[in-house]
Amino acid sequence: MAKNYVDFNDAVESSLKYAKKVSLTEIVSLDKALGRVFSQDVLCQKNLPSFNNSAMDGFAIKAADAGKTLQVKKVIYAGEVYRASLAENECYKIMTGAQVPDDADTIIPIENVVNFENNEVTLPETVRKGDALRLKGEEAKEGTALFTEGEEITAGTIAVLASQGIVNTEVYKKLSIAVVSTGNELKEPWEKASEDEIYNCNSYAIISTLQAKGFNASYIKVIPDNLEETVSFVNELKAYDIIITSGGISMGDADFVGRAFEANGLLTLFDGVHIKPGRPIMMGRMEKSFVICLPGNPLTAMVNLYLFALPIIRKIQGHCAYHHNIESATNLEDFKTKAGRVNVVLGTLKCGEFLATRGNRYGSGMITVIEESNAMLITSAKSNGCTENDRVKVIRLDGSYLKESTDIFN
Repeated sequence: MAKNYVDFNDAVESSLKYAKKVSLTEIVSLDKALGRVFSQDVLCQKNLPSFNNSAMDGFAIKAADAGKTLQVKKVIYAGEVYRASLAENECYKIMTGAQVPDDADTIIPIENVVNFENNEVTLPETVRKGDALRLKGEEAKEGTALFTEGEEITAGTIAVLASQGIVNTEVYKKLSIAVVSTGNELKEPWEKASEDEIYNCNSYAIISTLQAKGFNASYIKVIPDNLEETVSFVNELKAYDIIITSGGISMGDADFVGRAFEANGLLTLFDGVHIKPGRPIMMGRMEKSFVICLPGNPLTAMVNLYLFALPIIRKIQGHCAYHHNIESATNLEDFKTKAGRVNVVLGTLKCGEFLATRGNRYGSGMITVIEESNAMLITSAKSNGCTENDRVKVIRLDGSYLKESTDIFN
């Protein structure tokens, strides 16, 4: 199978182009909506706020009465509805959140009045009309869009939905994601491994990362390094929206994964990227499934999961924001990279400063490097490293996503 290596930008663009969002939707209740993605716009059903109300405990007055001494006609509590009835030199005493009658246009907090006794209040000479008065619909007007299709539902989102009396909302169905590892040398963590065998950490790292990002994934199993068995096994994965594998896509005689997917009709987008670490990565579509084949080395598998796979999964899930949020930082220490390819440099981003993990001296098979890092820097193919105080652009491993892409090399 000939290798189709592509440049970094081409890999990002082609993979996102072929990542089509899920079409099926479902209705969920608010208590099940956290982290889900709206499949349609949500309109304001009820003005926010739904009536003029007081932001403070104080006095509801006419701003034109500044400097006067007024008689308190009525004390208005939250939940009461009191119609306009002020005569000359009268005002209302009012509590926070209470509805303000139409004949008052300003709220004076209790602590700001000149004097209050015997049911009379003396106002300051200077009053700013509209102070502490929350107007009907000033936050959101009935019929306007509160949320748009593709937005993720957060705790704040749920609060707004509840304020509208919305108890059920339409969202995209959750993706079905299969995670598979390959290799006869792999043992599960509960099995006994000899010195010649290694434990399967990739699948658990991938699944836990997806869970931390709000996605559910199913661990299928480790498939052996056997082409015939792999072809048969891949055929059984076609029911999943996304299939993620690790290992079996390099140039070795026993690397059967790519061939097995192609035997099952995979449309290959690319099967290698000019990047280090992470060159052996393959992506494509197999009927309804998007296939992401990651390298077998733990560090490269996780780098490619963060860098390439997560934006793709977000787009397929229906998120409108799926491009990495790229932050600018100051590089703290010199480090070297090899020109002629894009390099991923893991490090720590703190208070606007980036420090390369272990001086960018680590191997692609290492496991602890990812745990020591919270960000990654992507160099251009022309770069041979960074020096102290260089301005660099980095991506947080736990970072947010944007609706529009940003060129990380500019």
